[in-house]
Amino acid sequence: VQLVESGGGLAQAGGSLRLSCTGSGFSFDDVNSFAWFRQAPGKAREGISAINNSEGGRRYYADPVKGRFTISADDAKNTVYLDMTTLKPDDTAVYFCAITFNVYIAIGRQAMIQPGRYHHWGQGTQVTVSS
Repeated sequence: VQLVESGGGLAQAGGSLRLSCTGSGFSFDDVNSFAWFRQAPGKAREGISAINNSEGGRRYYADPVKGRFTISADDAKNTVYLDMTTLKPDDTAVYFCAITFNVYIAIGRQAMIQPGRYHHWGQGTQVTVSS
């Protein structure tokens, strides 16, 4: 299983970026949940969004990104996206994608974006937002 993120870079506050996470070595049809996390310097890894195929593709968002970020998946391309708009300097972090083959149903938003529930991770891509 390999996950590779791309699309990070430098953006101005109020701008947009699209992150991609392309998987290989497994079938996207077997993945039950996809998620994006981020980690700022000196801070713990933070879950920001997830898609739970075990719940029919239900999407979850952490409060700091709700209404600004959108997660989506293209199974034909083995790729998960994170569209980020209205970026803020506080969004500066290394962004990671992750997947799990475990089935999670009705465990709630906070549980769905807990790092410990995901077992395969990408290497991360840096996002820097200037003010």
